[in-house]
Amino acid sequence: MKSLIYSIESLSIWVGRAFGWCILILTFSVSYEVFVRYVLNSPTVWAFDMMVQMYGALFLMAGPYALAQDSHVRGDVIYRLFPVKVQASIDFFLYLIFFFPGMFALAWFGAEIASDSWRYKEVSWNSPARIQIYFFKTLIPLAGGLLIIQGFSECLRCWRAIRDGHWMERLSDIRETEQTLTAENTDSAAK
Repeated sequence: MKSLIYSIESLSIWVGRAFGWCILILTFSVSYEVFVRYVLNSPTVWAFDMMVQMYGALFLMAGPYALAQDSHVRGDVIYRLFPVKVQASIDFFLYLIFFFPGMFALAWFGAEIASDSWRYKEVSWNSPARIQIYFFKTLIPLAGGLLIIQGFSECLRCWRAIRDGHWMERLSDIRETEQTLTAENTDSAAK
């Protein structure tokens, strides 16, 4: 079970890292547009649309990554006071009742939207460049599917915590600056 959880987590982390490059593309696009618009007085017709698509792709595909890293916002004022088994039971219940129905709806209806978009070779009517958007709409059911897979991994993680009484370690990818500084200060104080 542990290897399955880590395999799914690895997939989510890999997808998150891959789509994280959208930030770089987005940054260069904005910088280029600002330069040509205000310095050369020659704005582009495509930059805004590309920026929207890059941000949308990043937003959609960061969901499984954030779930794998336990980075989603959580109202845990009371939750963190509970024993691990109670926390895991609450999480498991909430995944079944709220998360999975929402993600199945995202994947199901997203697939319908993407299918229609591909059939019509949909273009953006809000754009003077009339860019194609059916590629982008394909990310909607893909994100839903990846979230379902990662949610399954989270349920397995909850099941283990209910059984064992402690949370399984997560694959670490990043650390907040605060955590790094706190660890450095703790290490230097210990010496």
